[in-house]
This record gives sequence, structure tokens and C-alpha cells, in this order.
Amino acid sequence: MPIFKRKPKKKEENELQLDLPLEKIDTTNEGMVETTLSFHPDWELTSQEKYVYMFKHKQLPLLKPNQISITGMKLLEYQDGFVVVAFLRNTLDKAIRFDAVDLLLLDETGQAVAKKQFELDGMEELAPFTCRPWRFLFSNEDKLVEKMPEDGWTIAFELKQPREEHKLQLHESWENQISPLHREHLEQLVSTLPPLQEGEINFLGLECKITSDDNLAVTVLIRNGSDKNINLEQLPLIVEDAQGDIICQGGFKLDKFIVQANSSKPWTFIFPNNLISKPSPDLSKWRVYPPNK
Repeated sequence: MPIFKRKPKKKEENELQLDLPLEKIDTTNEGMVETTLSFHPDWELTSQEKYVYMFKHKQLPLLKPNQISITGMKLLEYQDGFVVVAFLRNTLDKAIRFDAVDLLLLDETGQAVAKKQFELDGMEELAPFTCRPWRFLFSNEDKLVEKMPEDGWTIAFELKQPREEHKLQLHESWENQISPLHREHLEQLVSTLPPLQEGEINFLGLECKITSDDNLAVTVLIRNGSDKNINLEQLPLIVEDAQGDIICQGGFKLDKFIVQANSSKPWTFIFPNNLISKPSPDLSKWRVYPPNK
């Protein structure tokens, strides 16, 4: 897929610094390192295409020793998304293999306009002090803005920060009602539960009981393992008893019910008695869950 376009007006180097020991590295320009261009063996390129890559490679600034760098060369709309052609460079004294990388496309102000994780097992090893061009296909779903920048963009590794400790979030109505002892119990529970996978959202049943007016009250801990807030507007739920029988199911409309990123929020859902399909359910053991779509 030969894809070339005019050079962006502004191009900056985005690099990941790795502190590893160096041994016998040939450097130029006061310690800076020059890389050798390497094409993947499966790439079929014409002589003209190879010349363009060689020319663009020669224009890249030299790197410091012990770096892994990515530099964008071209951005082109392609089918239901766009392709970024970029140079990956390695100035370590050993070959590296990329399993998966998280990449950000940035506009000229440094704001992210697209992001995606790429599996790069097909790229094979990148030898020491070499540079390899690669094509990264983004879909429209990977865009963070509607229109991609034509000029001034850069591509960079997304260096993820360590995740903050998962925390308890209480609705303001709960803040005013529960006792300090109850709050402490919930905080201990949240801190001792198995950690969520990144992006995982699940529901943990805390309490299920028949109320004095024969309704079913189910308290659920909504756990958000995502790095983004989630806004629940409608939530369908199913409740099963100890026998595995569905004892009730229904949908709930929620008003501005936001579960903050990396937080767990408890809420009590009341099923009216006309939705309880099993008389005298066995609540010695039970579970609550949203139906599969």
C-alpha cells in the first residue's frame, strides 16, 4: 500500500527514553546516534518508493543512545479511517521486539486527536541502531475528534501512568445517610476486592431483602475499572435466588448517575412486588446481573 503525501509543516520527535547500559556504541555529532534504514522482508516496494523512504530517513534528526523513537511521516485517509506511516527507530545495543504499543496522534497544540493499541507481532525484531517504516491503520472509532489535522500533527507512544488506587464513591444522598461505620465497611470492601481489568465494569451484589411492603430491595456495588467516568442512564437487572431461579427482572432509569473512573459506587434498586415472579424466594444465596445484549 504505497502512500505518500507532502511533508507536514511541523514535525517533532516523540521518543521513549530507556536507561540501559551501553557497550561500544559508535556515535556521531557529540554522542548522537545514526540509524540504518531497514525494510520488512514482506514489504514489496518499487525503487522509487524505497528512494522516498531513504530520503525521509536521512532527514530525521539523530538520536541519543539507548532510545526507542517513533516519528510520523505521512497521514492519509483510508477506507473507514486513516493510515499513519511512521518510522520506528532503535538505538539500543540489542534487538527489540514490539508485542503491542499504545499510540497517540497529536495535533500541533499537543492535544490527542486519536489513540489506539496496535499488535506488532508481525513486525519481527528491530535490530540495534536500525529504523523501520511501518503503517498504522486507525479506524473512525479511534478518533477523539471529528476532523484529523492535515498539518502539524505528530505521533507518540502513550506512556501510561500507574493506575490510582481504586476508591469508593458515594452518591450525595448516601453521604448524608450512612453512618461512619458503614462507610468504613464499604471502603474496606472496595480495597480488598480482586482488582478489575483495565476498562472492566461489573456489578457486585451487597444485599438483597424483601421490604416491609413486599418489594425487593437489591443493593449493588457498581465497579468501574475504566479510566473514564461512566454515565448510566438506563440499567436493566436480573436477580436469581439460591436455586438459580430468576425471581425478578426489570429496568431502571437513572438521573445523572455517574460512576467516576476507577471507582466503585453502591446503589439500591427497588423491584416492586408485581415484578417478583417467585413467591418466597430463597435469598440465602443470590446474584444480580445485567442481561446479555
